[in-house]
Amino acid sequence: MNKKKKENMAEEIKETTAEEIQNTQPEAEFAEEKSETHADEHEHKKTKHKKDKNEVLLQELGEKLADINDKHLRLQAEFDNFRKRTLKEKADLIKSGGESVLINILPVVDDFERALVSLKDVPDDDAGKKGTQLIYSKFSEFLKQNNVREIDAISQDFNVDLHEAITKIPVSDEKLKGKVVDVLQKGYLLNDKVIRFAKVVIGE
Repeated sequence: MNKKKKENMAEEIKETTAEEIQNTQPEAEFAEEKSETHADEHEHKKTKHKKDKNEVLLQELGEKLADINDKHLRLQAEFDNFRKRTLKEKADLIKSGGESVLINILPVVDDFERALVSLKDVPDDDAGKKGTQLIYSKFSEFLKQNNVREIDAISQDFNVDLHEAITKIPVSDEKLKGKVVDVLQKGYLLNDKVIRFAKVVIGE
């Protein structure tokens, strides 16, 4: 092989190598870009998955918080109801205890009223009469201070909510028919509640 041929072959090899390198470079760049795109997509998917996971977690936490808040409100409402019920029961207990005391005093008041009737003809300056009147007035004042008042009965229309009819008697006055003509035992109200019905006689 002569010198010229060798030079031509070397030139051809050089050109071929340069062309191959030139052709290979875009492929390498494309492969690199493709790799970068794939990495970006992977990172995007990873970020999206993490975001979705966080959103699910946030929703679960929100639901748990709402559940805890609901339970707290229910417990608070139950406690308030318990407190109100306890206070009411306490008030009712005090009230019923006071009511019981007042009811038990009424027969004593009846006795003093009967005693005063029997002392009607005794002089007013009599010590026994004065003492009886004083005690009776103190009992009456005590009842008044505790909102206990006598039930109106005489000449009133008979009322089953206030009166207990013991008997009926004939009356000549038409206006007295169906009305209370006599009271055998006084009735009393505590505020607006009947604590003892008035025992009465009805005209007919």
